[in-house]
Amino acid sequence: MRSTKQPRRRLLLIGGALIGLAAASGAAAWLAWPSQPGNAEPVVILGDGVDTPQGMAWVPGGTFLMGSDSKLAQPNERPTHPVKVHGFWMDVTHVTNDQFAQFVKETGYITTAEQKPDWETIRVQLPPGIPKPPDSVLLPGAMVFVGTDQPVDLTDYSQWWRYAPGADWRHPQGPGSSIADKGDHPVVQVSYIDVQAYAKWAGKRLPTEAEWEFAARGGLEQATYVWGNELAPDGQMQANYWDTAQQTFPVISPKAGGAIGTVPAGTFPPNGYGLHDMTGNAWQWVADWYRFDYFAMQAGKGKKPINNPQGPTESFDPSEPGVPVGAPKRVIRGGSFLCNESYCLSYRPSARRSSDPYSPMSHLGFRLVQDTPAIKLGS
Repeated sequence: MRSTKQPRRRLLLIGGALIGLAAASGAAAWLAWPSQPGNAEPVVILGDGVDTPQGMAWVPGGTFLMGSDSKLAQPNERPTHPVKVHGFWMDVTHVTNDQFAQFVKETGYITTAEQKPDWETIRVQLPPGIPKPPDSVLLPGAMVFVGTDQPVDLTDYSQWWRYAPGADWRHPQGPGSSIADKGDHPVVQVSYIDVQAYAKWAGKRLPTEAEWEFAARGGLEQATYVWGNELAPDGQMQANYWDTAQQTFPVISPKAGGAIGTVPAGTFPPNGYGLHDMTGNAWQWVADWYRFDYFAMQAGKGKKPINNPQGPTESFDPSEPGVPVGAPKRVIRGGSFLCNESYCLSYRPSARRSSDPYSPMSHLGFRLVQDTPAIKLGS
């Protein structure tokens, strides 16, 4: 039976003290699927680096049905509701290690994972009354996927995730790991705070959740995947996710198959707007606060398309026992190399999850957008 539970914040025993740490919580063969009436057919417009931004693609905007009512949809993806977004430019791929390294070189920025954890940002994610642990156990680091050596019960994600002191964007799997020869891979182990700093430096911004989903769909209205309705057309994977036909999740061993990390950004074919890897490879931060019931709230506003929704004003997530329902959470989209048919199944354009904005993870990255210069199709 497929588990839909995502890794969430929980209490881990580190150095004998309790501390709350965040856990991981174009297609080769499109299928014909109509877009919303009045929307232009998908056209790939790539920035030239002169008059338009290099490494970005123009997403023309339009009206679409956001969310999903399919049998694969989770409650937080339901119901569908009409949304309208304006046009914008979006990074063709995830931001890469090389790009993030340039940012750090020019600014001297130190990421969340490289700093001593701030107890106040941890405390708000924990049940009331948890005492502050000794400073000696508040070590810089991040959550890392470690896998298992045999099949396990998928209801307990702590079996394949660990807090690794010393893990950061340069060492995504912890000390001893490296991004050498992985400059073109998505940067991971970056928090929402880190992403906002990068965006300011780059003169861009995070996409809203609505912008992200519209862009991910690439003109395919309510298709199951960003490339159509068939998971693997002609037997070919269209994204980097865990292939359970090759190896049981989350088993990792020298002889094991299955995805165990990112692949170079842009490995798989682009969607209708020229955007690569909108699902799979690494989760992507978006701007919005997360509410489990946000889509239901939006659908309750009527049948008229909601214009450029900016997300809720606060978080609400009742899915984590023991964690305050209003604990700060941001939306993440797109799924990662860990998603598979038995667990997560979030390499779909409607899938959405929450994440602590101060929690970097080894399967979470980002891409950015910008609004100008606007392009008018047909001009």
